[in-house]
Amino acid sequence: MSTTAPAWRRETRVPAGHYGFGHAARMEWIKLRSLRSTFWSLLLVVVGMVAIGVVTMANTKAPSPDKAAAFDPTNNVLAGIAVGQLLIGVLGVLVVTGEYASGTIRSTLAAVPDRRLVLTAKAAVYGALSLAVGEAVGLVTFFAGRAALGDGVPRPSLGDTGVLRAVLMSGAYLAMIGLIGIGIGVITRHTASAIGVLVGITFVLPAVIGGVSGTTVAKFFPTMIAGNSLAVAEPVSGMLSPWAGFGVLCLYTAAVLAVGGRLLIRRDA
Repeated sequence: MSTTAPAWRRETRVPAGHYGFGHAARMEWIKLRSLRSTFWSLLLVVVGMVAIGVVTMANTKAPSPDKAAAFDPTNNVLAGIAVGQLLIGVLGVLVVTGEYASGTIRSTLAAVPDRRLVLTAKAAVYGALSLAVGEAVGLVTFFAGRAALGDGVPRPSLGDTGVLRAVLMSGAYLAMIGLIGIGIGVITRHTASAIGVLVGITFVLPAVIGGVSGTTVAKFFPTMIAGNSLAVAEPVSGMLSPWAGFGVLCLYTAAVLAVGGRLLIRRDA
């Protein structure tokens, strides 16, 4: 009796060390979804952003006539992005530093010796997941918060000028913070240090520098860009425009990943 497997059951096996992007991305996806912290972190992002958006909108009052022009309920409903960015960024850090802490990074690099490919696969998989979650939670938060507005308060619509852009850019912002978290994780290779750097960039430095010099410098920090440039339907005086802020964030993300990729190639695992 022949023991040859049917043609439809045969698998094309790739020799170790010759994996392509598809194989590397699949490995990263398997590792990412097997982490319990992935599910709980993303669930907290959804619950936190929706809850903050609903509570903020429920307490939003109708503006007085002299403030009606600057009234921006879209910015109010997206207030939870500050919490969402922290959770998404920390999870991005853990995607990398968790492997260094457990030692599995050596197995990863043994299977895929091309370190640029490893980082590209990690960034692509986590970036796509965080972008999907970010856009979904942005839309859910918008509609939930809109429903919580009291009588007499102008209700924003996705068809209003700048509203859909603000919601979609907020989701993209979360993805970029997740990628920055990955880059910082590759640079530091240590969970506590990477989280410290992430919190410093997103929360501490903007508050300190903003208190000293106003928005002149602070407007270039990610959190300030998110809150005053991306998640607004009405332009904020003295801050970057939405597309300028988005461009700056893209540069930050590319720079952090480039530095991380460079160090990943040059250093031992």
